[in-house]
Amino acid sequence: MPPSPSPGLAETGSVPRTALPTAALSGLAASGFLCIVTETLPAGLLPQIASGLRISEAIAGQLVAVYALGSLLAAIPLTSLTQGLPRRPVLLGTIICFVVGNTLTAWAGSISLVLVARFVAGCAAGLAWGILAGYARSIVRPEQTGPAMALAMVGVPLALSLGVPLGTFLGGLVGWRGSFLILSALSVVLIGWIIAKVPDAPGRTGDDRPSLRRVIATPGVVPILLVILTWMTAHNILYTYIAPFATAAAVRVDLVLLAFGVSSLAGIWTVGRLVDRMLRMLVLLAIGSFAAVAVLLTIAGEQGIAVYVAAVIWGFGFGGAGAMMQTASADAAGDGVDLAQAMVTTAWNLAIAAGGALGGALLTTGGTSLLPPAVAALALIAFLIALAARRFGFPPGHRAPSRR
Repeated sequence: MPPSPSPGLAETGSVPRTALPTAALSGLAASGFLCIVTETLPAGLLPQIASGLRISEAIAGQLVAVYALGSLLAAIPLTSLTQGLPRRPVLLGTIICFVVGNTLTAWAGSISLVLVARFVAGCAAGLAWGILAGYARSIVRPEQTGPAMALAMVGVPLALSLGVPLGTFLGGLVGWRGSFLILSALSVVLIGWIIAKVPDAPGRTGDDRPSLRRVIATPGVVPILLVILTWMTAHNILYTYIAPFATAAAVRVDLVLLAFGVSSLAGIWTVGRLVDRMLRMLVLLAIGSFAAVAVLLTIAGEQGIAVYVAAVIWGFGFGGAGAMMQTASADAAGDGVDLAQAMVTTAWNLAIAAGGALGGALLTTGGTSLLPPAVAALALIAFLIALAARRFGFPPGHRAPSRR
């Protein structure tokens, strides 16, 4: 007998048992969008921030780094500490931290206060990422977890493709301080949406709370984390330094990012429809196509058409990456889903940092020509790990998702 719907849905009676709760999942997707946009917004505002705070652009760039550091350090401990609490109050707490962090950033007169505000917001993002996947799975029926995860993660490719351009656009209209205040206002709106549309879900208490050691030891979890680390490091080597690549090929960066973003949306739509039937195949195709993109750029990276083609293929595979990896890790971890997602967040942020550092070193050493071979090598490693993780990490056939 299948489990009953979550209490929130059962009480309202407004959502049929077989319907996907799109309003609730959209609230979770908006939370993910807010996490990423809050992280990436400064990248489009660096000159204005540097001028406004009387600092160098290099120091202003640390607004992104310190946010990622907060997510990296806080994801696992905060998720572990809060796993016994109801999910909606925890999520609302993270959004309130975004309101406070972005408002302080907008009003701050010193870089010190800005960095503290950004670190706190980053910690909140780490906790949000730790609970979003488990939250999405807990408010739908078992057979709906694949599409639910895809919808809940749609904010990620949107934010990745729009975050920096959005910052630049808003900066031109209302200045950098106004841009952060707009994010605060959007966060307040999102709080209202979550209260109105997202049902609560219980946390895990007592002996039902899995330990971090047990979750790490669960078969399939470590290979999935290694795939994320290698694949996303490769992705961030290329994504972080796409501007030099576009310049070398004499193409517009904004058009390359647009192609990547539109293709990402198509990718996440495809994943949402197919993830329950062919998760393993989707993962292998996504990573394999990315490796092929790296080879294409190694051979013809200075040709504009090659860069655009690469962006489309790359975006299509990457669009569903968050949904695929979080679905796989949640399936593998079972009742340890929240801690597994916190580890996913940690691995993802490590990959962001590693991709930026490694890409920067390669760019300094030999220019853009060294980036695609490194990306290809890492993508191949990720592919081989996923290929080997057939039994537990990425099993073939239809998924058999467990219920929280």
